[in-house]
Amino acid sequence: MKDASMASIAMDSSSSSSSSSSSSSSLYPPPAVPMKLYIENREKLLKHLRENLYSSSRSLHGFVLLQGGEEQTRYCTDHEDLFRQESYFAYLFGVREPGFYGAIDVDTGKSILFAPRLPAEYAVWMGEIKSLSYFEETYMVSKAYYTDEITQALNNQYQGSGKPLLFLLHGLNTDSKNFSKPAEFKGIEDFETDLKTLHPLLTECRVLKTKLELAVIQYANDISSEAHVEVMRKIKPGMKEYQLESIFLHHTYFYGSCRHCSYTCICATGDNSSVLHYGHAAAPNDRTLQDGDMALLDMGAEFFFYGSDITCSFPVNGKFTSNQCLVYNAVLDAHDAVISSMKPGVNWVDMHKLAEKIILQMLKKGSLLLGDVDEMMVERLGSVFMPHGLGHLMGLDTHDPGGYLQGAERPKEPGLRSLRTSRDLLDGMVITVEPGCYFIDALLVPAMESPKTSKFFNCEVIAKFRGFGGVRIESDLYVTGDGCVNMTKVPRKIEDVEAVMGGAPWPIKKSIDENYENGGTMTIVVSLRIRLDVLILVLVG
Repeated sequence: MKDASMASIAMDSSSSSSSSSSSSSSLYPPPAVPMKLYIENREKLLKHLRENLYSSSRSLHGFVLLQGGEEQTRYCTDHEDLFRQESYFAYLFGVREPGFYGAIDVDTGKSILFAPRLPAEYAVWMGEIKSLSYFEETYMVSKAYYTDEITQALNNQYQGSGKPLLFLLHGLNTDSKNFSKPAEFKGIEDFETDLKTLHPLLTECRVLKTKLELAVIQYANDISSEAHVEVMRKIKPGMKEYQLESIFLHHTYFYGSCRHCSYTCICATGDNSSVLHYGHAAAPNDRTLQDGDMALLDMGAEFFFYGSDITCSFPVNGKFTSNQCLVYNAVLDAHDAVISSMKPGVNWVDMHKLAEKIILQMLKKGSLLLGDVDEMMVERLGSVFMPHGLGHLMGLDTHDPGGYLQGAERPKEPGLRSLRTSRDLLDGMVITVEPGCYFIDALLVPAMESPKTSKFFNCEVIAKFRGFGGVRIESDLYVTGDGCVNMTKVPRKIEDVEAVMGGAPWPIKKSIDENYENGGTMTIVVSLRIRLDVLILVLVG
């Protein structure tokens, strides 16, 4: 890595920029991400684990032990799907390869990797067999062994009395309802195991991002924002939805080296934009775009395991109709009001309700709804138009864990029960803000027929929006000491969207010197010309 003193080098103002309408990127080549990021993550976990053990009068001896991901084949074939590391393991070690284990000595802080012992023919089919010293140097760990040496290596390292204690990862993911898999290996019966302590501590470490994590998430946002703009420039009636997906994937991979996407791309146009998780195998982004359609594009690239999650909505032909303006501005006003209200201590359920109320007010202003908005809120009418939650924690996973603390109850009301977190915001969280307004017959028709809610609908006007689809606007936010920073850099105002789709440059060329805008601890120069390797040098140096 370059010397930290190079962080002050000014970027060449003549370098390629996304302000041009041509296919180029100011973010190429992508930066190197330092292993210090994962060292800091391990140190952070150790600090919290030791505090937990000390407060409960437990010994500071033992090992954190995680098992990394394994390669998977397609059903009964020998086709190996593209491997992506298990996220908790990636958080602590940054290892790209499958089949690894990782350990941290709670007493000394030393980190150990265990690599699979590969057969000689691996070199013929898969490439060079790396030495243990390679893994020590590449991943900056204290020592590396083979996986068949786990028992011997940990026993030799252990300085306590009795059997060594292993802190294993086992806990519930509150989004998937699946449990994380604790490490398994031959000889584990020779160790004491703890399945309760590690998961909540490690999950909470992931909730609050370090500066280096934020820098990587920012790059994922930057390259994804740029790709969204590229799609805006190239979209036109007659194209297929999958062509929009292809443009995005090409840009983020070609310029940003983003081989993985954070999730399956949602490229929904027309009535498809009311399908919340469109793009799956049964609805594979294959509709032909029609003049007058709204497009809802929910796509985010992943960079060095860290993700982004961005949704843009705009008309396929580049010009908003009055009805499209009404719905779009309702969602944009909700989006902006939430961001303006965000700061530590603010409750996320309250933010969801704020977004709902603003959307209902705008729909009433547009004569789609009638009556008292507060009464609509009591009857949960907002969930008819926005059935999903306002947003979710984000990081190594699109839906990052930690949304519900142990013992916390998920809200039960319509709309609110879809929230992936009900927590108060904390300094260091990264969370999406993604209000939406959709015209979904499966929700509209029962609500319009219900004796409790039918009175709120202006059926004659609502009829004009049947088949409209929906609008979602999604940005990724970093919570600061007294506010938040929007990490997503795409056109949002109608005039800006139309201008960019018409060929105008984006973004407006300017630099903002901000101290994470509201009470952060470092200064960042925000510009699409900035390179993340320079930013990382500032952080490391």
